[in-house]
Amino acid sequence: MNAAVAASARLVPGPVALEAQGVLLNAVGGSTRPRLRMRRVNRPAPFGPARWGLVWMMSLAALLAGCATTRHREPAANVPLPPLPRDISAIPNAMPRFLPRAASGNPPFYEVDGKRYYVLATAAGYEATGVASWYGPTFNGMRTADGDHYNMYAMTAAHKTLPLPCFVRVTNLGNGRSVIVKVNDRGPFVANRLIDLSYVAAAKLGMLATGTALVEVRAVTPENPDVLTRVSERPPPPLYVQVGAFAIRRNAARVLARLHTAGLAGAFVLGPPVTRSRLYRVRVGPVSGVPEYDRLLARLTALGYPGARLVTP
Repeated sequence: MNAAVAASARLVPGPVALEAQGVLLNAVGGSTRPRLRMRRVNRPAPFGPARWGLVWMMSLAALLAGCATTRHREPAANVPLPPLPRDISAIPNAMPRFLPRAASGNPPFYEVDGKRYYVLATAAGYEATGVASWYGPTFNGMRTADGDHYNMYAMTAAHKTLPLPCFVRVTNLGNGRSVIVKVNDRGPFVANRLIDLSYVAAAKLGMLATGTALVEVRAVTPENPDVLTRVSERPPPPLYVQVGAFAIRRNAARVLARLHTAGLAGAFVLGPPVTRSRLYRVRVGPVSGVPEYDRLLARLTALGYPGARLVTP
């Protein structure tokens, strides 16, 4: 965050990763700070109107870049798991409906820890596979990025780039359980994490004990209701880490050779005619779970492939 923004706003601390008796309690999360307003002071301008307008636009852009996020990692005492409702299966999913775009939490872009995130114009068509985490009691009642208040017993979630609010279906790829949540907050700002779930949403997905899970996230809109793609009766799909996709086969072969030299024996190339596209995809896997996924991404980043991502066949 730049100094101008830091001097203009008070940061509100956000959720952090907690561990109690080996159980991850909270993923990085948080609340929002007050919206910032700018006004022009009636003083003689030191330069002409054209330059004043340029400075005004640059200042406004800097403020917008910093207004969207307040999730900061701060230490917190270990806390026990809070009680759950007697029958969490009776808790209904969030109901997708048309909601206006929130006045707060939706700048064109913002920065956290030196990384810039661009907020999507729409959630329509969004689909991703990655790691879900959750945050709970320490931040219950705190303000979310869109101005709502976090309720750990509500079906909500935080995402770094989806517009607020919107609705997504989250499916645990390890057990087939699926929920629909309302995205009303920003985060999680931890490496390799895709979405931060409320306490009860994580419970319904069966991921409280592990703290994280490999999930599929799909946007849900009233005009395009999502069709459940995973069910618990089916075996979980194999998951892979895609290092890159190449139009030229020899480029893919070059990357594959480097991965094999580095000891990643599970690397392979998936290309025509196996795939419908003309791209040659370099993948590693299958991946058994979040710990292996984190280790693999760390190795690939060290090898110069920071854009690797989790994919399904």
